Amino acid sequence: MVPVIALVGRPNVGKSTMFNRLTKTRDAIVGDLSGLTRDRQYGDATWQGRSFILVDTGGITGDEVGMDEKMAEQSLMAIEEADYVLFLVDARAGMTAADQMIADHLRKRNKSAILVANKIDHIDPDLARAEFSPLGMGNAIPVAGSQGRGINALMEEVLGHIPRDQEEEALDQEVAEGQEAVRIPGPSEKDGIKIAIIGRPNVGKSTLVNRMLGEERVVVYDEPGTTRDSIYIPFERDGDKYTFIDTAGVRKRGKIHEEVEKFSVVKTLQAIKDANVVIFVMDAREGVVDHDLNLLGFALEAGRAIVIALNKWDGMEPGERDYVKTELERRLFFVDFADIHFISALHGTGVGNLYKSVQAAFKSAVTRWPTSRLTQILEDAISEHQPPLVNGRRIKLRYAHLGGANPPLIVIHGNQTDKIPRSYSRYLENTYRRVLKLVGTPIRIEYKGGENPYEGNKNTLTDRQVNKKRRLMSHHKKAEKKRKDKR
Repeated sequence: MVPVIALVGRPNVGKSTMFNRLTKTRDAIVGDLSGLTRDRQYGDATWQGRSFILVDTGGITGDEVGMDEKMAEQSLMAIEEADYVLFLVDARAGMTAADQMIADHLRKRNKSAILVANKIDHIDPDLARAEFSPLGMGNAIPVAGSQGRGINALMEEVLGHIPRDQEEEALDQEVAEGQEAVRIPGPSEKDGIKIAIIGRPNVGKSTLVNRMLGEERVVVYDEPGTTRDSIYIPFERDGDKYTFIDTAGVRKRGKIHEEVEKFSVVKTLQAIKDANVVIFVMDAREGVVDHDLNLLGFALEAGRAIVIALNKWDGMEPGERDYVKTELERRLFFVDFADIHFISALHGTGVGNLYKSVQAAFKSAVTRWPTSRLTQILEDAISEHQPPLVNGRRIKLRYAHLGGANPPLIVIHGNQTDKIPRSYSRYLENTYRRVLKLVGTPIRIEYKGGENPYEGNKNTLTDRQVNKKRRLMSHHKKAEKKRKDKR
């Protein structure tokens, strides 16, 4: 089994910096502000050939209330599920009551832990280690996470306490004997369908994630902006693999003032591009607002398959529901290929049906078709409705083939393709969608024009041809002169 290592400590001791350093990513938001991390963030890491799962957590102080209490619960859950704990303390700030409280909790839970004194740059490491000796967790390992100092010594200490499993020992034996070893795919390979949950703040994205997972996996609080990072959550359901990506809510650009929120928006947009399918969550009680259309447009431009979930549907009057459905038909006409679900993430109404739509959208986005099939559909579409005339000449479309997937890209070859109007392209898109029975995914059509193989070529005249041309030009000039003289 791949070991799980959790990073814990009070706020702003450098856990996210350490997470990014060990996973060699920038997945965790880092800033000089406490409380940036709110949910458990998982990452795959490798050190000297050994793989492990790293868990970044929010800070624990012991006096949390409101949202901070929810964050602390996530950190305590990470401690329970971890095989080993890295307990980070701030060497500059010194020991605090919160540090003592965390140390006591680790002892009560009988967790294997190592004390890590972070931020030792410009500080005597021996003095920093001595200051935290009252915690009773042995000698602290001094590191500087932002600079990478002491990381090697730390990982040697941590992984030295975690026994190798049989697969790793067999692999090392094969290498020692000079045999060619094939490493078994590790946890860094994310399998299954990646599903990004996106929407405006406080529409119920995190509640939906928890409901679909069946556990309180991410922090839920009745305040906009609770989720700040994009949280990747791999899981299995009925034998199928998925990865949920819970994202921060995206507000209008003019309302984004905090630097942290700007990073959160960037993370959300990156998550959309990284996903296979997007579940777009809207608040049914607020209806369709302009910013919903902007965010939905970005997902379409990224080519992601889309499933729309109208949350908070419970408790609405029949007249209100009819009005919302009318607005959906009027304003979301450009995504009429996407399935729409009316759900209640809080109570679970209609949530289970989302999986079926996600699988259908993913299948439509990644299925491949042979050239003969796509060309036959093109010929049938042309016979039913011919392309328009351009300067008296009919546009000719000859054959089609698949140019890519997720989203499906259909490349059509012909003449005068640069003159094809948008209306005819829309007709072809709808034809392919109807015949191939595609749902939930946009289709892109690209045209390739027939090139003239002799374009740009210039014949070089021989000396004989040049002399003949000169004699003809001389004869023509003399004849022209005689005609002028007779006049």
